[in-house]
Amino acid sequence: MVDKRVVLATESNLVQEAMAAHYKEILSLLGEDVDREGLLKTPKRVAKAMQFLTYGYNIDPAEILRSAKFKEEYRQMVIVKDIDFYSLCEHHMLPFYGKAHVAYIPDNYITGLSKIARVVDIFARRLQIQERMTTQIKECIQETLNPLGVMVVIEAQHLCMQMRGVEKQNSITTTSDFTGAFQQAKTREEFISLIRK
Repeated sequence: MVDKRVVLATESNLVQEAMAAHYKEILSLLGEDVDREGLLKTPKRVAKAMQFLTYGYNIDPAEILRSAKFKEEYRQMVIVKDIDFYSLCEHHMLPFYGKAHVAYIPDNYITGLSKIARVVDIFARRLQIQERMTTQIKECIQETLNPLGVMVVIEAQHLCMQMRGVEKQNSITTTSDFTGAFQQAKTREEFISLIRK
């Protein structure tokens, strides 16, 4: 019987080697001497880093939520705030990073609090745009737990705006998305006031 972990590790190594060859070519196209000491291992290091920074493609976030799904009669707001995340902008492959704030109002089922943070990480560890990531987190929680409502707010800084282009160092982008009970202004205002405390 073939061990699935061995197969996945082999596939991962093959992908890593292919990526490293491309990064070596990119360094050469930039005018670098790819054979100098400081760059000899750089293509492989970058390939490994990219595999880590995009590991979210290989994990099902809904399965993470289901792995700690419990029946519970609690029907008040559950908030996990200040979830640090790091992602890569799909337009320039430069980092954007910040905090996600997630709330849901259970309807018979809750999930482990750490699972909410893991869902944020899974979507962040893909080539992303902040707007899509906000909606994906919301939809995953709504579809998997079927709560009375979900709200997600993300605040982030984008290096594609800070290091290049308009070079605005202190700008922060905020996105939000919500379902169900959060369509009521009063419920949204309660969430916003709680994450601002």
